[in-house]
Amino acid sequence: MKNIEKTKTQAAGTLVTPKGFHAAGLHSGVKRKRNDLGVIYCEQPAQAAAVYTMNQVKAAPIYVTKESIEEGQQLQAIIVNSGNANACMGEQGMQDAYKMREVTANKLGVQENDVAVASTGVIGIPMPMDKIVPHIEKLKLGQTKMEADAFAESILTTDTFTKSVCCETEIDGETVTMAGVAKGSGMIEPNMGTMLGFLTTDAVIEADMLQLALKESVDETFNCITVDGDTSTNDMVITMASELAGNHSLTPDHPEWGKFVELMKSVSQGLSQAIARDGEGATKLIEVEVSGAESDLAARKVAKTITASSLVKTAIFGSDANWGRFIVAVGYSGETIDPQNIDMSIGSLPLLQKSEPVEFSEEEAKAYLQNETINIYVDLNIGNGSGKAWGCDLTYDYVRINASYRT
Repeated sequence: MKNIEKTKTQAAGTLVTPKGFHAAGLHSGVKRKRNDLGVIYCEQPAQAAAVYTMNQVKAAPIYVTKESIEEGQQLQAIIVNSGNANACMGEQGMQDAYKMREVTANKLGVQENDVAVASTGVIGIPMPMDKIVPHIEKLKLGQTKMEADAFAESILTTDTFTKSVCCETEIDGETVTMAGVAKGSGMIEPNMGTMLGFLTTDAVIEADMLQLALKESVDETFNCITVDGDTSTNDMVITMASELAGNHSLTPDHPEWGKFVELMKSVSQGLSQAIARDGEGATKLIEVEVSGAESDLAARKVAKTITASSLVKTAIFGSDANWGRFIVAVGYSGETIDPQNIDMSIGSLPLLQKSEPVEFSEEEAKAYLQNETINIYVDLNIGNGSGKAWGCDLTYDYVRINASYRT
């Protein structure tokens, strides 16, 4: 991990490991079972930054959260529900999102504009406020793994497991911790969108600098995953910094700024990989690494084009080393390539050298493609740009799950 050799993943770390954070989650009855309402709380107003879906049709919580953060670039709480997206509900949807913000602020004794709202679930169904409002009052904050896990469960929809990452590094001789949770399984094509992500850190950093780091991190992690090519109406990544770690305030001029950015990328990449691995009906995680591109951005674009291809996804599902599908995706990525000078491999098995086929063992290739994680390597041989993207295979279960999502 470049420039962050002192950063490590903490197996026991959770969303509330960074100093100052509490969480809670419970079942309110919006969903038939498992938690569907959660809250993150900071002991003091935290510096805040966020990125939002690029879908032009946005759910009410997006507008309310943007308003809250823009008011003072700070947050003290985030209230989240799953099971209902509160999307495409007109004025009533806005009223319901504001009501969630108001009730949460009153319960926690914080300013309304210091509360963000997030929702995920079915679009176009009225919010069951008769269940949500009274259960906000029942949320019991804590700083243990139990409360953090309860929150992580409360944000899930078709996910099959919770997604949580916690890392730390040393800045100015102080331990700086960052943690995150996310949800995402289907409708994953972030730009930024199609998922919810919440990051907490105790780093000392101003909101505008936090936004700068978040944008760079999102571009290289969350925006490099794809499951099905659909961008949702609701989703966002929010970062809160309690500023309790004791380091000097972080800016790009700080000698250890790079360590903080890499810390955020480590957490974000871990969550991104978990989302891709948990794609609806998925059996395999696909990681594509592209090198030799004109730029890092071009490399990420080519890598994501490969992971997004339905033909690539189905080939991986069938353990079929049909590299023709890989090279076709490279060709229509829209990025500059030399069609006569491309190298490609799966795992350690070469497929192409200078765009010419390399003889390989079909049996060996099939055996490799039966692993849970599949690595595809592409060298464009025209520059120094490199980048990665993550996706999953496309299975029969994806169709089954989405054919009956509402029923």
